[in-house]
Amino acid sequence: MFAKISSLGLFGLNAFPVDAEIDISRGQPQFDIVGLPDTAVRESRERIRAALRACSINFPVASVMVNLAPANTKKSGSVHDMAIFMAVLSAMRMIDMSTENCAFIGELSLNGDFRYINGVLPMILLAREKGIKSVFVPYDNAYEASVIQGIDIYAVKNAEELIRHFRNEKLMTPCEYYIPPETTYNDILDFCDVKGQQSAKKALEIAAAGGHNAILIGSPGSGKSMLAKRIPSILPVLNFEEALETTKIHSISGLLTPDNPIITKRPFRSPHHTISSAGLIGGGAIPQPGEVSLAHNGLLFLDELAEFDRHILEMLRQPLEDGQITISRTAGTAIYPCRVMLIAAMNPCPCGYFGHPKRKCICSPKKVSNYLSKVSGPLLDRIDLHIEAAPVEFKDLTSKGKEETSAEIRKRVIAARKIQEERFKGTSITCNAFITDDKLNEMCPVDNGGELILQNVVDNIGLSGRAYSKILKVARTIADLDNSEIIHRQHVAAAAQYRSLDRKYWNEK
Repeated sequence: MFAKISSLGLFGLNAFPVDAEIDISRGQPQFDIVGLPDTAVRESRERIRAALRACSINFPVASVMVNLAPANTKKSGSVHDMAIFMAVLSAMRMIDMSTENCAFIGELSLNGDFRYINGVLPMILLAREKGIKSVFVPYDNAYEASVIQGIDIYAVKNAEELIRHFRNEKLMTPCEYYIPPETTYNDILDFCDVKGQQSAKKALEIAAAGGHNAILIGSPGSGKSMLAKRIPSILPVLNFEEALETTKIHSISGLLTPDNPIITKRPFRSPHHTISSAGLIGGGAIPQPGEVSLAHNGLLFLDELAEFDRHILEMLRQPLEDGQITISRTAGTAIYPCRVMLIAAMNPCPCGYFGHPKRKCICSPKKVSNYLSKVSGPLLDRIDLHIEAAPVEFKDLTSKGKEETSAEIRKRVIAARKIQEERFKGTSITCNAFITDDKLNEMCPVDNGGELILQNVVDNIGLSGRAYSKILKVARTIADLDNSEIIHRQHVAAAAQYRSLDRKYWNEK
């Protein structure tokens, strides 16, 4: 007896079709699974036996061979349990309805219940692309799967429910498509809580408006972390395409919940400085996304930047430039997107008071040099805005005046982003920070006064070509906030001043 049931597999962020082929024949009783299964897939034999007993069905006393095709692709995890279970039932002629144009993904419990699995969203997207009409998923994955329209999603609680459906005894109905609720900012920290630091707030507004990387340098207690943690409150919400991209990464990492099946707010990831390279960049025998990919379309905040291992920080250079990370392992190669806003914060020295206007630094020049050298020049060159968080004055701390709210700042950021959206329509560019070199002159027209300032800055300071393009992109954002299509001299001058701290701290040791 032969049967074939469709399933779906996952490697990295890429889903692939899988056929669970089964042959039940006379011979020594055995149950084998072939097709490059890992340990979790092979263990499905015991789960399926127990689930059949729970449904009062005897496992066939015969030679049972299951092949997960294509046989040259590694299969991992428990995602194929439901498909193998259905293949056994189909080969035993225990079901009546056709399984054509259906796919099955889910993990079986010993009592016949289906458990939540990771990575459902990319698999459903592939199923729709392949023309599959119906996908059966565990009940707890139903909201996540039903985000995708154009395909019927069936939420299955247990094996008995699945059997009754395909015996025409009690038909299940497809889930309604999930429509995400309107995004709110009520649970996010607000900029109005931060006293003073007007220049730093303005710089972070520019960073948010253009998606630029930024570094905050200042003494302890100057509000660097407070400012950084409030940036999500001024970022625009994700559009649907961005939400799907982001949710796919969180889905395969198991970070979604049944109540929150799609990411609508831009991610904010803040790993501790003791993180490993695999934790930050991604890795593992079967490559998993790291923090830089989990922050895709959002914000990666590295607090106490100089405390991170320098080797790990250097790994960020290529992902920040390319917007994606490629992880190669024996099992295959996984490519994860990582188009992020990097926000870093650090003290200027171990004691924190190097360059402080009132407090004396107790660190030796060598200690300061060693501390700052943990952040390399090439990494610093990839950060668009260098922001100094000045010590907060007593009059600012005790001020009774109201600070500008995040909602007010967000309106300006969204207005600037809409200008960029119109400018980049028809291209893969999403914001000014990601303008490609071939589009730089076209997208960033500069008047004569601005050209003169750019020339003086590049010639006198000796900036790299990358730093030049960063200044131009930041100037483009400042002009957008000013609702100006042409980049004028004041926009270039403002952008150039955000490239000065590397010379103040890294050259004055």
